[in-house]
Amino acid sequence: MADQMQWANALSTRPSLEAAVADVVQQAVSSLTAPADLGLVFISSAFTSEYSRLLPLLAERLSVPVLIGCSGGGVIGTTGWGQTQELEAEPALSLTLAHLPQVNIKAFHVTPEEIPDLDSAPDHWIDLIGVLPSPAPQFILLSGAFSSGINDLLQGIDFAYPGSVTVGGQASGGGMGSRIALFHNDQLYREGTVGVALSGNIVLEPIVAQGCRPIGKTYQVTKGDRNIILELDEQVPLIVLRDLISHLGEEDRILAQHSLFIGLAMDEFKQDLLQGDFLIRSILGVDPSAGAIAIADYVRPGQRLQFHLRDAQASAEDLEFLLENYQKQQAPKPSAVGALMFSCLGRGEGLYGKPNFDSQLFRRYLKDIPLAGFFCGGEIGPVGGSTLLHNYTSVFGICRAVGK
Repeated sequence: MADQMQWANALSTRPSLEAAVADVVQQAVSSLTAPADLGLVFISSAFTSEYSRLLPLLAERLSVPVLIGCSGGGVIGTTGWGQTQELEAEPALSLTLAHLPQVNIKAFHVTPEEIPDLDSAPDHWIDLIGVLPSPAPQFILLSGAFSSGINDLLQGIDFAYPGSVTVGGQASGGGMGSRIALFHNDQLYREGTVGVALSGNIVLEPIVAQGCRPIGKTYQVTKGDRNIILELDEQVPLIVLRDLISHLGEEDRILAQHSLFIGLAMDEFKQDLLQGDFLIRSILGVDPSAGAIAIADYVRPGQRLQFHLRDAQASAEDLEFLLENYQKQQAPKPSAVGALMFSCLGRGEGLYGKPNFDSQLFRRYLKDIPLAGFFCGGEIGPVGGSTLLHNYTSVFGICRAVGK
């Protein structure tokens, strides 16, 4: 039998880090029938004081050529009996090992100071990452805090590596000001971005669930300044919004008081905009005197947008819609072998009122593959052809071989 891609995940909730490491290494290694080429490790912020001990403990028991990972406010993994758990605010360790034949694996760590100017030539980005643009690499990125230059890095990778797919998330701690950890082979970092580029016989297929539903009609920005919407359809934005809200049902009117967002159309040429065609961004504030609306992104005249609401039901329906679409598009090709999940700290049990919601919904559609990940401070995934940093999102990267 030809050498096939293999993917294994192990999850431990042992409160002792030594015991948790022994647990996950034994489980993951025993699940593979060939040597691991790549390791991914996610550690709960409950172990904050012990981050520096993780890599030495792993090195005692595990030999893997490339290893990256990070800390998370929660950890996601698959237990020995095939159940996926999202463990929030408790000790947990998740280890993924992958045997990836015919795949070139390159790990890297990038500091904010090393990131080229956005008008730099592609060669500057290729030198930084250390990987050629063909065949198009598949990227997994784990970033530090918002000062890590991650937005510039995402733009640069999109620019220098056309056709590549990038998924990942921002490492998180147990609360505001908590320390984070980024792991790169035998090094622990506190800032920047660690990543891995996978080139060759591998595909990462992304699902980006932003968890919102549209309300009202689509409007066009007729006047804007940076991130401020000054006119919608040549009308005062705040008047447009108040009129829209007045026509909503009572439940949606209440929801709009605290869970109202803007969806920016990502394809300016697409006529009929559907769910998934919008990049969801937060409303930062309004200017009652001018009637302007400030949002967490830049706007430009001519851009189309639609107001959105977010709640548990909208979030569940959005993910189910995307999973159904993914399943329908599966023409005959190699099956998925594993998946990664990068979910916002604002989702999970706090949103749904019960644990393991997103991961269980995912496994209804992709039943028998290991799933691992963590709860992020921001999620990385593509929308409308551009890789972006999101909030309140669950991003999945589904891994399979390219095949014939």
